Amino acid sequence: MESEDTKKIQEMKTDLNLLLECLKYQMDSPLSQKEALVTIHSICQQNSDAGVYFREIGGLMFVQNLAKSSEHSMVKEAALYTLGTVAEQDVYCQQTLCTSELFEDLILFLCNDSSTNLKRMSVYVILVLVSNNRIGQTLVRETGCIKVLSQLFRIGLSKYELNLSDKNVFQNYQLWSSVCSTLCVCVNNPQNDENQMLCCSLFPHANDWLINCIKPEIIRPICSFIGLTLANNTYVQKYFISVGGLDVLSQVLVQLESDSLKTLSNAKLAVVVIKTVDACIADNPTFGEVLSKYHIVSKLLALLLHESLDSEEKCSIILTLGHCTEACEENQYDLFKNNGLPLLIQALTESQNDELNKAAAFVLYNCKKITEKLSLSIRENAFDENEAEQLKNINMKEKTIEEHWKKAKEILHRIERLEAEGNEEKIQREKFKDDVSSMNINIQNTLKHLYADSTGEGSKAEDEEKSQSGKVQSCKSHGFMSKACATNDQMKTPLKSANPVSACYRESLQNETLCKTNSSCNLHSHEETTFGEKRFVSQSSNCVFKYPNPIVKNRRQQLPITDPFTLCSDIINKEVINFLSADSYSKMFKYRCSEILLTPRRRQLSNEPTTSGGIKKRRIRKNFTEEEINYLFSGVKKMGNHWNLILWSFPFQQGRKSVDLAHKYHKLSKHPKCAAPLLEEDLSV
Repeated sequence: MESEDTKKIQEMKTDLNLLLECLKYQMDSPLSQKEALVTIHSICQQNSDAGVYFREIGGLMFVQNLAKSSEHSMVKEAALYTLGTVAEQDVYCQQTLCTSELFEDLILFLCNDSSTNLKRMSVYVILVLVSNNRIGQTLVRETGCIKVLSQLFRIGLSKYELNLSDKNVFQNYQLWSSVCSTLCVCVNNPQNDENQMLCCSLFPHANDWLINCIKPEIIRPICSFIGLTLANNTYVQKYFISVGGLDVLSQVLVQLESDSLKTLSNAKLAVVVIKTVDACIADNPTFGEVLSKYHIVSKLLALLLHESLDSEEKCSIILTLGHCTEACEENQYDLFKNNGLPLLIQALTESQNDELNKAAAFVLYNCKKITEKLSLSIRENAFDENEAEQLKNINMKEKTIEEHWKKAKEILHRIERLEAEGNEEKIQREKFKDDVSSMNINIQNTLKHLYADSTGEGSKAEDEEKSQSGKVQSCKSHGFMSKACATNDQMKTPLKSANPVSACYRESLQNETLCKTNSSCNLHSHEETTFGEKRFVSQSSNCVFKYPNPIVKNRRQQLPITDPFTLCSDIINKEVINFLSADSYSKMFKYRCSEILLTPRRRQLSNEPTTSGGIKKRRIRKNFTEEEINYLFSGVKKMGNHWNLILWSFPFQQGRKSVDLAHKYHKLSKHPKCAAPLLEEDLSV
């Protein structure tokens, strides 16, 4: 295997050396040089080590000089494309090419009357050099390259009527879109405040395009540029609002929301605009007052009910709702008026997405602050000529608001009560676990002494009676035995059988599942059981802890020797099973309050049905839907073979397990024909 890898590396090096020689000796043949550059690009794209070796043999600098000195446009385009690919594959190549000299050459290509493809290749090289590189962001500003890009952003598209079917218009649009992406990288990733200040001068031009051309091809790149330019920069955010940017985004959002009922793509496009709005008001919640003029809260709630949106998109909507209502009373009133509170509580209780639950909890926390701080009155309004009619309308609004406040307070009271009960249950469960562990240790020590006394041949009857009374007192002091073993007949029968330990052990194994699932109980049932235990010890002392019979010579042939600790464990398991199966214990987990919980909860393990013998029934088979298979392949693509992570990241059917996902994926992998359409659809996205 190593010899094959070494052979491939050697072949790669030989090919690069030959191609570099071809570039040097074919200066008069631009077509041959173009083919050699395309081949070098292909080799470097397939092998990450190829770019490093090509840089070591001086090929990178030669291609850079070739792009500058060649007279043929096709050679320049191929050379720039090769430089961008090599720099994108290897960070050392990126640092080698990140010089002011190269940026100046690229500026010349952008400013001269070059072809559109050559300008696109130049913008692509700038994008690669600036991406994740603060040095590149500094050079693009100091060399004046960012100003050239800003000018291309302004003049790249001349008409608002975008006809992409026209070849020239389509090429210009591709160049303009590349410029938008490059400007996004210049201001962010990492964030660069100075570049943000330079790019904010493009906001008025961006607003004009948003107003006059509401198309996905325009809205997506412009919203990305605006969102990254004003992110985490208060000065730029204020400037954007001062030039009417937030008003323009609100108008676009209103129009897209009204059109979302007709086309599903408009709903997803509206989410892009919502993310941009959220980036503008996240650091300054007071800016939410601008949104109240357009009743954006009601539009957000309407989009939240849209079926075509996934959990991530809904999370963005809920987070924007939280920022809108954080410091604006008008938006808070719109939230209650449009029944936003029940909708958010429903999203919180039904969703399994942690991020969505956090966003919903954030909004509910704002609502809680509202109920504590705001009064039930409305601002005083100046009356005009129709004072009587306006007063009537205001009174009606006050009554409506009072009803909303009353409902909100009731819901919050119920949520707080559920939280208090949950905390009390947790404390009781921990206390019960400590009691059970101490009881196990004491009973095991007691039975150990019992076993030692029963096997001692020279012990006297008085010592045995004292040991037996000591064991009974030990059991009484802890009160662990339940009322499931209250009768003497039930205990005498297994003790008289051929193998009493094995019979008890089989019964404990059959009820092991019930014992594990019911691991806690309430305080009331615990007190009743303790009283029953004390009464049981007095009744069964002659049965369970009965004075052992004299040892017979052939006793080993009749009953097999059993470890006393095993006998102790079996008895304890049987008693805990019967105790926890009481009706009073099962009531603990049945309280609900209209299915409303404030704390986000994970998917609970369902109690699998069992037969009377304790054997689990076979689960009902649920075939995988097409949507679940799409979730499965998307999860594997993003997370690999982490089946539990995939199970919690996507809304699979109830009862689905990580093992089911693994089996299904391996089955589809063995039959690629069945999974091919889904894979093609995923790749197309």
